[in-house]
Amino acid sequence: MRSAYSVETVRAAERELMARLPEGALMQRAASGLAAVCAELLGRVYGSRVVLLVGSGDNGGDALYAGARLARRGAGVTALLLAPDRAHPGGLAALRAAGGSARNAPSGDRSTDGAAGGAEELIRRADVVVDGIVGIGGTGGLRPAAVPLAVLARASGAVVVAVDLPSGIEADSGEVRGEAVHADVTVTFGTHKPGLLVDPAREYAGATRLIDIGLGPHLPPTADLEALQHADVAALLPRPVAESDKYRRGVVGIVAGSARYPGAAVLAVSGALHGGAGAVRYVGPAADAVIARFPETLVSAGPPSKAGRVQAWVVGPGVGDDAAAVDEVLAADVPVLVDADGLRLADREAVRRRTAPTVLTPHAGEAAALLGSTREEVEGARLAAVRELAARYGATALLKGSTTLVARPDGGAVRVNPTGTPWLATAGSGDVLSGLAGSLLAAGLGAQDAASVAAYLHGLAGRRAAEAPVGASELAGALPSVWRDVTVP
Repeated sequence: MRSAYSVETVRAAERELMARLPEGALMQRAASGLAAVCAELLGRVYGSRVVLLVGSGDNGGDALYAGARLARRGAGVTALLLAPDRAHPGGLAALRAAGGSARNAPSGDRSTDGAAGGAEELIRRADVVVDGIVGIGGTGGLRPAAVPLAVLARASGAVVVAVDLPSGIEADSGEVRGEAVHADVTVTFGTHKPGLLVDPAREYAGATRLIDIGLGPHLPPTADLEALQHADVAALLPRPVAESDKYRRGVVGIVAGSARYPGAAVLAVSGALHGGAGAVRYVGPAADAVIARFPETLVSAGPPSKAGRVQAWVVGPGVGDDAAAVDEVLAADVPVLVDADGLRLADREAVRRRTAPTVLTPHAGEAAALLGSTREEVEGARLAAVRELAARYGATALLKGSTTLVARPDGGAVRVNPTGTPWLATAGSGDVLSGLAGSLLAAGLGAQDAASVAAYLHGLAGRRAAEAPVGASELAGALPSVWRDVTVP
């Protein structure tokens, strides 16, 4: 599992580690890893051109020491110092001793600063530009003097490599509150930071490379953010045993669809049938459409309480204005997943009163309605929004989007899904996800596990199906093959 920790936690771990090491050893470990990644990207170091954008913090020191290592291997390395009086003295001396050079960065006023043209030419001709402007404690976007350099780096043909994280993003929240560096590669040290995994900041990070600097033993066992990987998902997926029958494997109930939206029922059932439960009960007016597509489904005209035994419910996709069905499902003493129309119709106090696990699966617009905010506010601060949803409603919250996030009501580690693809932005995709997650709930997974495993498989199915534009039904069809990919060694 990939883990990410807050700035405060990282700094505490660094202090513990540095107390056990010779002075400067930790920075040298980081610089060594950074230089190795830059050398790999360059291919041939000798004769290459490297520009370092150097601020006043330790990230600038990492960049300078890495630049010194590259200069010793024959690269032409120039540091542009944004705070010349506060540049790391040891790193600066090492760079110059290795044959690199340093000059003051332009102030940002191109009309009066003759150095601007020289900086532009350096960056334009560079093979790699290293962003060491701001460290993990930076807030509020880039300072004005750094913005032109970030723009030049982005426009050049150079590979932009960020030190620890792109300057200008918020390390803890993933927010971007101003201008920021757009990196092609981010070399981060010791552990991931939440902003590297959560949009909108994630889009600025490019490919992320984690360098082990010995921080692991000094980090707490529980991270602030987690991202499942294949092995984690394989360990969680339900598997039948010799004694299994459909009830032991779990039965999921689906309340979805309407005369206007029968397809929502079909898609939710399709996701549920591929989720590991033993049977699917459908309740609603789209029974004919469901049976025509999936004859193995157990159908009922309703109400939900008369449908038969279930171990979990999914309610909401395409139900229109059937608030009574939503209320009845929320009163059930089994896990419940609420999606789409169900989020609009659900009595919010009834959600909070539930004692059995509850999963809410809004997109940004639905989350905004639940939180009394705007879509833009949710999308700009996704991590804060999903945590607030979970805490406010006492439910596991799955916030859909470019990075799907799953938060627990007890405030534990938030899960971020690493498998998403823009191809999932298609009508009915969320219905498939809801059915899949509901089936995993019925099969016995906990709320956060069911939601995050479903998002993982759903993302892989989107990637598998997206060799060309696809509809939601193709997503469900791809689920068996990605399930096998994850579980078969």
